[in-house]
Amino acid sequence: MNASTSFGGAAKVVADKARSIVQLELALAAAELKKKFIALGVGIGLVVAAALFGILAVGFGLATIAAALATVFSTWLALLIVTGGLLVLVGVLAVVGIRLISKGTPPVPEQAIAEAKLTTEALRNGKH
Repeated sequence: MNASTSFGGAAKVVADKARSIVQLELALAAAELKKKFIALGVGIGLVVAAALFGILAVGFGLATIAAALATVFSTWLALLIVTGGLLVLVGVLAVVGIRLISKGTPPVPEQAIAEAKLTTEALRNGKH
């Protein structure tokens, strides 16, 4: 065996080992991603179920309030009071939400643009 043959053989062995390491790393990454995606899917499912039961709990809570009011008022008036309270809550939330949306639109970073213009102007004038 001459030096070039042994060097070529050693280079092939190193290349094969490197390829094997890369393949193992890719397999490990794929397994890790699969495990994380499964956990993510199960987590999202549980959060959706919790949200559904939360909505049901709010509904039962409102029904309880109406039933408690029905011990003092007639049933239709108790339901009307609860409905009116919900409509007031919806109105307040809508007004606040619309105001916040109007403050956030258009979604343009005005301060950053103004600062960029100032920086550009300063660079043109040779100021640092």
